[in-house]
Amino acid sequence: MYNNEELYIDKKALKHLKKDPVLARIIGQVKPKISSFLGDIYIDLCSSIVSQQISTKVAKVIYGRFLDLYEGVAPTPQQILDTEFDDLRAVGLSKQKTAYMQNIATFWQEHRLQNQDWTLLSDQEIIDLLTQIKGVGEWTVQMILMFSLERPDVLPVLDLVIQQSMAKHYNIKAEKKKELFTKMEGIAQQWIPYRTIACRYLWRAKDLD
Repeated sequence: MYNNEELYIDKKALKHLKKDPVLARIIGQVKPKISSFLGDIYIDLCSSIVSQQISTKVAKVIYGRFLDLYEGVAPTPQQILDTEFDDLRAVGLSKQKTAYMQNIATFWQEHRLQNQDWTLLSDQEIIDLLTQIKGVGEWTVQMILMFSLERPDVLPVLDLVIQQSMAKHYNIKAEKKKELFTKMEGIAQQWIPYRTIACRYLWRAKDLD
């Protein structure tokens, strides 16, 4: 998800987030990294599909092989649809991930999203649109919102690391996921309108004492 370069955080956002004493301590200990997302929604979705349920290292290798099919350049939806299913699988993609990649390409063409002005759509409208694609869930779209579109106020309660980090640092006790999500959302109210930035710190803070 991240490269090794540190992300610049707006001072206004930091001042606001530091009103939360727990987050203020975290901000003093860790630095969020710049995302490896490219800002191209279509290709970032494809990259997200590749990286599902495998390590970052393995995902990087497979994605590199995927790009090699197109001479190292991110393919258009039509190029993916023109590629034989078995050729896509040969780079290391499972049958399911290959089908999901084709689903994204088909959806992009059918909805003419190549020139979509994403600034015209709210976060929820984008979630509602892209989760129509089989294989693309709410968490995946939230990552697109946070890293591709750099939307400032997204709280991905479905993200396991965010769940673990918040439970640890805020001492959240919850027996059921619904209760956990409610408590996470309650704590995060104080971070609005910078919940994305807060989460970028929380990702880095998972292993802090």
